Amino acid sequence: MQSPASYYQERIQQLSAQLQSLQKRSVLTGIARLVSFLALAWSVWRWIQDGGTNYKLLTAAFLVLFIVFIRIALNLSDQKKLVEKLLFLNRNEAGVLQYAPNQFNNGVAFSTNDNYSGDLDIFGANSVYHLLNRTTTHHGAHALAGILSQSLLDKAAIEAQQKAVRTLAPQKELRQLLTANGLIHEEKEGNLHDVASWLKAPPVLRDKTWVNVFRLLVPTFNIGAIIFYLFTDNYLPVLGGVLAGWVFIGRFAKPINQQHLLLSKKQSILEQYATILRLFSTADKGSATLLQQQQQTAIEAHQAINKLSRLAGLFDQRINMLVILFLNSLVLYDLQCMWQLESWKAANKERFGQWIDTVGIIETLNSLATFAYNNPAYHWPTVNTSGLSIQGKALAHPLIPAGKCVSNDFTFGLEERLALVTGSNMSGKTTFLRTVGVNLLLAQCGAPVCAAELSFTPINILTSIRVSDSLQEQTSYFMAELKRLKQIILHLQKHNTPALVLIDEILRGTNSEDKTHGSEQFIKKLLQYNCLTMFATHDLSLSVLEQELPGQLSNYCFESIIKDGELIFDYTLQRGVAKNRNASFLMQKMEII
Repeated sequence: MQSPASYYQERIQQLSAQLQSLQKRSVLTGIARLVSFLALAWSVWRWIQDGGTNYKLLTAAFLVLFIVFIRIALNLSDQKKLVEKLLFLNRNEAGVLQYAPNQFNNGVAFSTNDNYSGDLDIFGANSVYHLLNRTTTHHGAHALAGILSQSLLDKAAIEAQQKAVRTLAPQKELRQLLTANGLIHEEKEGNLHDVASWLKAPPVLRDKTWVNVFRLLVPTFNIGAIIFYLFTDNYLPVLGGVLAGWVFIGRFAKPINQQHLLLSKKQSILEQYATILRLFSTADKGSATLLQQQQQTAIEAHQAINKLSRLAGLFDQRINMLVILFLNSLVLYDLQCMWQLESWKAANKERFGQWIDTVGIIETLNSLATFAYNNPAYHWPTVNTSGLSIQGKALAHPLIPAGKCVSNDFTFGLEERLALVTGSNMSGKTTFLRTVGVNLLLAQCGAPVCAAELSFTPINILTSIRVSDSLQEQTSYFMAELKRLKQIILHLQKHNTPALVLIDEILRGTNSEDKTHGSEQFIKKLLQYNCLTMFATHDLSLSVLEQELPGQLSNYCFESIIKDGELIFDYTLQRGVAKNRNASFLMQKMEII
């Protein structure tokens, strides 16, 4: 079976060769287009000079040839854009496999201190979002951020998502086409919020029957008037029809301009969404129920949104001077576009929101499927609903390069409800807390996890790991930490759903005796609720709670080793309490003491 790395390298070679070929063809087509244009200009000049039938036919032939070369050039340009984006994607994926930064957005705009996202590095540079993100639309980016901020907690929903991701992962060519076409039409002109506002606006024309009559009557009259003028040279009927048309357009000029402000420059974005829906409708859905459901919506949606894209593009042409002078004067162009747009709105506005949300779901699944394909050694976790537990083998952090990452086995919830993890600074306590939290989050998003095995109970994640003070809110570090702990307790009191609580070294802003007492009381408080807790601390005196609370609390540690005058960390989780005093050793080694 071909590895992801070799696949990407093979694709890079193929696409590079294809791009070179397209560039050569584009140059030749450009030359041919120039030659055909010069020939057309020459034949027109000769036609004017001689007026012969032969030059008329020659002019027509060169005009057709020039148009053909224009079409070929446009087609080559579209192919070139797609190949360039595909080449970018494969180079990016090859780089990601070598731990280079992903070239897609890192999601820093979604960062918040309201939940676990800051503690577990979910958003921002070198984050989980940054690792996963392959979205190209506003809705896709928000959908991916949404599931990472609030993962799935229902067994059936998690398994349905997982099956969809597993089915989509091997379809690498389709996945790349989804992303590449999305990048071609990137949302550089904004998003679809204005379109949503337009859909909510009341109709301007369609509720007026007389408008429909005049909309059809005036162009018919003008066409007849033009024919009449050609036979009689009487232009008065044409002039009357044009004046009547402009009076009619002027009657609705203000609402038409308001509607155009909402829909202007939306063609490219709508085309982007329609293309993603069209491509996804061809995906092999297998037996994945979620893919089947979303594909049904995509098949229905892509034609309708593509039509709206075309209508929006036509509506944008109303600011073209030729359209203003001729089409508006003769066939009431503004009103015809508005009528078609409002007809589309009446037929589709109730489903538009669902269609756009489907694009977000598709891009989220595509991002997770790319992650799954890139990591074939990762494990697909199983959902356990009998009891509250997390059981993992060879758990490692997906953001740490494989060569530097140490994996650990960990079974939690079967013998205890709270794991007290001791160890010195740099020993790996905090990283292990994040390892458990991040893998659990990935599992609850339907993605594979960085582990040999993982079985888990769907569970809320609550954390207090990275706490910072705030000058703006005049909040000290100690008070910020207390507020975070209070949020955890309030959540546990308010919600009856199970939770995983990850705590790292609390109450650092007080004296050691007060810290020990406060930590002990907080531990006992947590044991009253429906949660599992991992509590990392330097305070070894808390380890006596294992005897006081048998079957509820167990001691674990990350130990350091002093060997041949050097301090060594093996980052391996062990049962028991940390014993070595590496701070004293390092101070002596650095001749501080």
